[in-house]
Amino acid sequence: MKTFLFAAAAFVALTAGPSFAQDATAISGADIGRHIEVLGSDAFEGRAPATPAEAKTIAYMVEQLQAAGLKPAGDLRDGARAWTQDVPLARFEIRGPVSAAVKTGDETLTLRQGEEIAIRAAANGADRVEIKDAPIVFGGYGVVAPERNWDDFKGMDLSGKIVMVLVNDPDFETGEGDFGGKAMTYYGRWTYKYEEAARQGALGLLVIHESAPASYGWATVKNSNTNEIFDIIRAEPAKAHVPLEGWVQRDVAADLLARAGLDFETLKTQAQSRDFQPRVLEGVSFSSAFDVDVRQIVSQNVVAEATGAARPQERIIYTSHWDHLGIGAPDASGDTIYNGAVDNAAGIAAVIEIAEAFAKGPAPDRSVNFLLVTAEEKGLLGSEYYAANPLYPLETTVAVLNLDAPSPAGPARDFSAAGDAASDLQDMLIAQGQTQGRAFKPDPRPEAGSFFRSDHFPFVRVGVPAVSFRSGQDLVDGGLEAGEAWSKAYTADKYHQPADEYGPDWNLEGMAQDAELLYRLGLTLANSGAWPEWKAGSEFKAARDATASARR
Repeated sequence: MKTFLFAAAAFVALTAGPSFAQDATAISGADIGRHIEVLGSDAFEGRAPATPAEAKTIAYMVEQLQAAGLKPAGDLRDGARAWTQDVPLARFEIRGPVSAAVKTGDETLTLRQGEEIAIRAAANGADRVEIKDAPIVFGGYGVVAPERNWDDFKGMDLSGKIVMVLVNDPDFETGEGDFGGKAMTYYGRWTYKYEEAARQGALGLLVIHESAPASYGWATVKNSNTNEIFDIIRAEPAKAHVPLEGWVQRDVAADLLARAGLDFETLKTQAQSRDFQPRVLEGVSFSSAFDVDVRQIVSQNVVAEATGAARPQERIIYTSHWDHLGIGAPDASGDTIYNGAVDNAAGIAAVIEIAEAFAKGPAPDRSVNFLLVTAEEKGLLGSEYYAANPLYPLETTVAVLNLDAPSPAGPARDFSAAGDAASDLQDMLIAQGQTQGRAFKPDPRPEAGSFFRSDHFPFVRVGVPAVSFRSGQDLVDGGLEAGEAWSKAYTADKYHQPADEYGPDWNLEGMAQDAELLYRLGLTLANSGAWPEWKAGSEFKAARDATASARR
C-alpha cells in the first residue's frame, strides 16, 4: 500500500506543469467542432462499414492525421507501414420481409419486425431461416455461472426451442445478490445471452426489452438490430450463434406468458433466485422466416503514431470508433441518415486533436498510437480484431485510453469512466483530473454495463490496463441538474437515432477540456516509466501478470 501511495503521489507531481491554455499544443473546441461538422454531416451518410461512406471516412481521418504530422502505423505492406489495418468481417443482412408469428390455440398473432419484435440477421452462416411452431421457453436471465452456483436452464434440453430471457443481471431489480449488486456483470450483456444460447443448443433467443434494465428505449433496440449485422470471421459460426437472435417488447412477452397461464412479474421475481426453474409456455409456439444475404468484407482500422524517442517499443494507445449506423429506417420526420455526431464523430474529432498535440510537441519517450476502429456498433469488432491480431505487442502496451461520445453540453466540474476499471490507470486518470480542479465521479449507472460496451474492453479481456473516459455531468453552467437533463434527453431522443446531429448550439469547450485531460494523462505516461497494473482481485490481473517479464 505504501508503495502504491508513493507512486500515486509521484504521478500527481509529474502531472503538474504549465497551464494548458498557455501551451503551444492547446486543443480548442472550435477545432474539434470542425471535424464533427464534417464527419457528422449527411455527406458521410452515417459512416457505416462496408459502404461508400467508409472509404470517405477513412480518407478524411488519414488526411487529418497526416497533415498533423503523425506517422502511419498500420499493416506492413512492402516493408512500410500503411495508415490502415485490414479487418476482415462477416456481414449479414436480411433480404426481403421478415415474418414472425406466435400461435396460441386457434389464434395466430403476427409480430411486426421493428415494432413488437426486432429480429437480427442470422449470423450463423445460413442464407435462410425458417422456423415452424417452435416451443417457447422462459429462461429467466439466461445465465449459467458455475462459480456462482447459478444455472437458469437446469439441464433443460433447448434444442428446437425459442428461449425468452430478461435483460441485465438477476441483481438489477433489488440491487443485491450473487452478481455484485446493481452494477452489471458480463452475464447481464445481451451478447453473453446469445453466446450462452448457442452453448445450450437453442434454436433461438429473444431478449425481453425493458428500458430501465437495458438502459435505452425500444428505438435504440430497433435501430441497432434490424439493419445489417457484422461479426468476426469464424470457422464454425453456428457454434457461436443460434439461428434466431433478437429482442421482443416487454408487453408482448408478458402477453405470451399470460396466454400460457403464467405471470411475467411473478416469473421475473422468481428469476432473481438461483432456485428459478425454466418454464415452457404450454400451448404457445413461434414461427419465423426470412432470407439473409451473407458476405465477407474487409473493413479498416486507422492507425497512426507519434514515435517515442527513448523507448519506442513501449506504447500508449488512444482508441475511438469511427463507425455509426449508416442509413436506416426513417424517423418521424422522415430522416434516414443516422449521423452519429456525438456517437462517435465527437470522439474521433477529439482524438485527432490529441494526436495533433502530440505531433506538435517534443517527441515523447514512449510511442503513442492512435487507433481509430471500425465496427464498434456491430459489437466492438474493430478493437476485438486488433486485440486478437495486435500490430504491436500487447505485453509492452502501457495502457489504452478510449474516448466514446464526449458530451457537447459544456465544461464540467467532474468526469467519469465507464464502469470501474479497478486499476492503477483509473487512479492516474483521477489524479490527472485533479490538476484541472475536477472531481472523479464513479459511473452513475453501472447497471447499464457500459464497461463492456466500449472499445477498451477487448484490451481489458487480454489484460491490458484500459479505461473508457466519460464526460462529467456537473456542468459549470447549470450544475448537475442541467447535465443530467442533457444526458437523459440525449439517450431518449437522439442516441442511435437520426437526430444525433451536429448542432450550432453545442458548447464544445467541454470536449476540449476532456481532450486536454486525456492528452495530459497520455503525455505523462509516455514520459514516465510507470506501468499501470490491475488491482488485487481483478479478474483481468492474471492475464497481465502472465506477461510481466516483458516489462522488466
